[in-house]
Amino acid sequence: MGFFSAARQGRKDDAELGKGLWRRAHDRFHRGLDRYHQVLEGVEDEQLYAELVEVANELAGLMERVRVVCVEAQRRSPSEGLDIPGDLAGVHRSLSKAGNSLATTAEAAAMLRLAVGPVPVGAASVRRRAESVFEQVADAERRLAEDAAASGQPESLSG
Repeated sequence: MGFFSAARQGRKDDAELGKGLWRRAHDRFHRGLDRYHQVLEGVEDEQLYAELVEVANELAGLMERVRVVCVEAQRRSPSEGLDIPGDLAGVHRSLSKAGNSLATTAEAAAMLRLAVGPVPVGAASVRRRAESVFEQVADAERRLAEDAAASGQPESLSG
């Protein structure tokens, strides 16, 4: 991404995500995804690499879903600081857990990359950790939808 496109994206992110809690949740997930992809660069075993790339592609598919949740949460409960709004605390908790799980998924991939010799179970440990990321993103979406229903707001999650 060039300088000007990065600046444009930053302004768009500020407008849609604010500069507080929801922006931090989004950016943390994005950094975790970047870290996972960085780990892939050092994998020499072709079969393991193929398995890890498959997981990477699935995780990358979550980025837009995380963004949609964060944009909607910012719309409903704007945040310019780090105070967690009570009505969306569960959404934030799920996003935070998803970011943490993504970091441990990247860590598990890094450990496989450093393994000496063939890895007998392939990327099974990475896949297990990635499953929790999917569950937590789905939980954030569910909680946001439940909050919309409880408050009588039209659900505007798309994805």
